[in-house]
Amino acid sequence: MRGRVPVAAVGALLVVLLVPGPALASEQIWALLKSGGQVVLMRHAITTPGVGDPPGMRLDDCGTQRNLSGEGRRDARQIGVAFRARGVVVDRVLTSPWCRCLETARLAFRASEIALPLSNLYGRAENRDQQVSEMQALVGEWRSGGNLVLVSHGSTILALTGVSLDSGEMVVLTPRGAGHFVVVGRLRAHGT
Repeated sequence: MRGRVPVAAVGALLVVLLVPGPALASEQIWALLKSGGQVVLMRHAITTPGVGDPPGMRLDDCGTQRNLSGEGRRDARQIGVAFRARGVVVDRVLTSPWCRCLETARLAFRASEIALPLSNLYGRAENRDQQVSEMQALVGEWRSGGNLVLVSHGSTILALTGVSLDSGEMVVLTPRGAGHFVVVGRLRAHGT
């Protein structure tokens, strides 16, 4: 028996060598984005501590909302840098009307349009079915050489995709038409 490698050890080594690691998966997603035609759902960058918004929050007054922290602003800029450094073309950026999403989109991509279906669903479950239906149509019908970026909230992204994202994290979707899409994977701009 001396000098022989156990079959189980060989099998375990092959699994480690053949299964791509997280970095490879991230690079594959970046390559897919570079080829275009994808939809990127991004949760806004890091905010001041808390959940939801303070009592009396108004969409027309950022001072009444939970907003990006300094770290969140840096992360939002870094997301834009990562897209540009990798040559990923973004044809359109849509965002929730909440200030933290608007600022994330502006810092990362410089321009955006408000899309009400991307509004925060946290504490607003009565809007879920309508917003999810509108987002399905938006995502499933995307047809372009470039990519569509949607900046929204964790609760809203979870309702659409079933994926729970951290602040500044993204989930990439491939449109399939008629309101359908495939979840490709998760992505972070930094650390990849």
